[in-house]
Amino acid sequence: MRIAIIGGGYVGLVSGACFAEFGVEVAVYEADPTKRQMLLEGQIPIYEPGLDKLVAGNAAAGRLTFPVKLQDAIERAEAIFIAVGTPTRRGDGHADLTYVFAAVEQVLKVLDHPAVIVTKSTVPVGTGRKILEMVRELRPDLAVEVASNPEFLREGSAITDFMRPDRVVVGAESDRAREVLRQLYRPLYLLETPIVFTGLETAELIKYAANGFLAMKITFINEMADLCEKVGADVNDVARGIGLDGRIGKKFLHAGPGFGGSCFPKDTLALMRIAEEAGAPSRLVQSVVAVNDARKEGLAARVVAACGGDVQHKVIAVLGLAFKPETDDMRESPALPLIRGLVSRGARIQAFDPEAIQTARPLLPESVVLTESSAEALTGADALVLITEWNEFRVLAPARLKELMRGNVVVDFRNVYDPAPLRAAGFSYASIGRPET
Repeated sequence: MRIAIIGGGYVGLVSGACFAEFGVEVAVYEADPTKRQMLLEGQIPIYEPGLDKLVAGNAAAGRLTFPVKLQDAIERAEAIFIAVGTPTRRGDGHADLTYVFAAVEQVLKVLDHPAVIVTKSTVPVGTGRKILEMVRELRPDLAVEVASNPEFLREGSAITDFMRPDRVVVGAESDRAREVLRQLYRPLYLLETPIVFTGLETAELIKYAANGFLAMKITFINEMADLCEKVGADVNDVARGIGLDGRIGKKFLHAGPGFGGSCFPKDTLALMRIAEEAGAPSRLVQSVVAVNDARKEGLAARVVAACGGDVQHKVIAVLGLAFKPETDDMRESPALPLIRGLVSRGARIQAFDPEAIQTARPLLPESVVLTESSAEALTGADALVLITEWNEFRVLAPARLKELMRGNVVVDFRNVYDPAPLRAAGFSYASIGRPET
């Protein structure tokens, strides 16, 4: 079987490499010449654990290629996946479908055989129907079907999520489209992975509903953390106590600085707009967006309070910049409003992240010093702020912190440290939703 993927970014490249691992012949077309050249030279333009080896292995086997021309990419392809970006549109919060429709139009102009066009990008409800209209208008001479196959990949765990997913969702309304997708996912069917076949609109909404619900769980436990701080409870125990209920589940109940990344902020905002336009406004999603935005904007004030009310001229070591571990993605990272807020209050920032230094640099104030190690960031610091829970930060011992730091303030926005040893070593320790003593 041969397929084409339009877009060599995070979703397209991961999906392409994983499909190739299934034994499928995959052509990934990346329009950006710089990124395409990187891929042709064996370089990966994004960071995802294990992706470099997966791409290299399948490229060497001839199953994964990166054609220069779109026409070469879609030649003989039974399915053509659209995996381009759908960023938030300026001004109204809707998903910007400019790249999606442009990609579909370009494909239809050069397509010379029957095929199934599949949206892999996260697209608003009704997008598949609009693509069908484009097909009828631009290529009435070809038997072109349209399907929706939303991705559910977590950055840092994307390969595992693709290879062993909880489910595969396929929105298709013709026997041919369903059969092509069924054959493509046959290796997962043999593993008894649930494959959910629905209509186009249903598949598109499933993606937004899933991300909206998970974002709501994060926001809920963050609000419970705020309540715990007021009443002297421990949010870690609260999360465990409710997470053991099978109806709730333990995942996404980790209190922290608020969600970020490429999916949750964009998708909750888009879902809110979709619901408003449909005449069924989602007040829960509206609250999730507002609460999460306010939480991230309030991080700097928490650090200032932990530092005694003033950070003027103080050196703050910020450990972690990416929105989560095992990625270099800075999109909507809580580190951004945190650092900007501290800089505006006169703090001097020394920051380190194992992977996100290059992606972070253009997004941060020029005064921020980006270091080459956590030790360098901690040297001479008056306070440590942990914002991303990379494993290497978890093992920093109190003795090592005392050796490197000038001050004694630790603000742990991920609740990864045991308060007792830090306080015994003379540190003033603040975390999220846990008793101060």
